[in-house]
Amino acid sequence: MTQMQADDRLIVALDVPNALQGLATAQTLGEAVSFYKIGLGMLTGGGLALANELKREHGKRIFLDMKLFDISNTVEAAVRGLAQFDLDLLTVHGDPHVVRAAREGAAGSDMKILAVTILTSLDRGDLDAGLMKPGEVADLVVERAARALEAGADGVIASPQEAAAIRALPQAEDRLIVTPGVRPAGADKGDQKRIATPAAAIGAGADHIVVGRPVVQAADPRAAAQAILAELAGA
Repeated sequence: MTQMQADDRLIVALDVPNALQGLATAQTLGEAVSFYKIGLGMLTGGGLALANELKREHGKRIFLDMKLFDISNTVEAAVRGLAQFDLDLLTVHGDPHVVRAAREGAAGSDMKILAVTILTSLDRGDLDAGLMKPGEVADLVVERAARALEAGADGVIASPQEAAAIRALPQAEDRLIVTPGVRPAGADKGDQKRIATPAAAIGAGADHIVVGRPVVQAADPRAAAQAILAELAGA
């Protein structure tokens, strides 16, 4: 089935408990949305089955947000298994050994490997608690992004606040930047700490923005998605 022609810069995160609710949300959004993120929260609720159904039967693009992290052999094996599903994007943690293993696992497929830099729900206090090295969060994000790209990542996940600095890296040429932590003006921040509006994220150099609750939990999800798409069209 051919893919929809909706603006795929918008990725809607299906942050719902199970595949049935995810499919219902996708059906509500219809042709307005062509790209979906499915994450760990739905893994035991049929997430892989939903990813396959949306991809094969509905022509949607799929971002599988697993944030894999393990020893190299395990990461390579996991990615090789996931690559058979013909999905579009997969996240792993941005440590160079993880990225290199993921690229090996994805070899021969079209699935792109995105490296997680520092989660957008974390701030300096969180990094201190996790014994991460000193420094401004933005500087550490850019440094991790550079190392992940050098290790072969097809792109990175980063907050909109760091997108411009990452886009300026020589290593970022022709690589993807995908930004979660995107909230339309007036939307609840939720648990995100480093956020921006859709237009600001794209203006900063992001290729795709990820929006979940402001769409999925809206009284009219389709209208909420269309408002974001209208903002992107003017960005």
